[in-house]
Amino acid sequence: MSHAEDHEGTRRDFLYYATAGAGAVAAGAAVWPLVNQMNPSADVQALSQIRVDVSGVQVGTQITVKFLGKPVFIRRRTEEEISEGRAVPVSELVDPGAFNSNLPADAPATDENRTLDEAGEWLVMMGVCTHLGCVPLGDGAGDFDGWFCPCHGSHYDTAGRIRRGPAPRNLPIPLAEFENETTIKLG
Repeated sequence: MSHAEDHEGTRRDFLYYATAGAGAVAAGAAVWPLVNQMNPSADVQALSQIRVDVSGVQVGTQITVKFLGKPVFIRRRTEEEISEGRAVPVSELVDPGAFNSNLPADAPATDENRTLDEAGEWLVMMGVCTHLGCVPLGDGAGDFDGWFCPCHGSHYDTAGRIRRGPAPRNLPIPLAEFENETTIKLG
């Protein structure tokens, strides 16, 4: 092989690599709009976090807010509701998992693991029945003084844990935290 043939091979290799690189960039430029359109829209991203003023929520009452298109129950529980929730052993629950986005997946469904504050006064949970997605009734409804889904008969206790009926899971706890004494941030 002469020096000129060796030089041709190097030039040919360079042309192959340059062409492949240009093709990869062109393919990426063509595919990017297809991938980017799957990202959440600006209005969805704007609603990925909301702040809720809870200064007007009295003990023993709840408010319902809409977050990510679903209802969220924010309840300020009474001492009786807290005591009732904490008296239930996890072994008696249909679903022993906390189902709490703020905790590890294997956290048990104790009352303390489902409330927003250490005292257990504030309970924040998604208001969607885990059976078929209905919205349960609250304010001491059902056989366990918590929430009741009249559509198919699921009974939840004062901590939003499923106790009887077809629902397989506890009401989920979304990411939530107190931003200050009167504001809860969801998301």
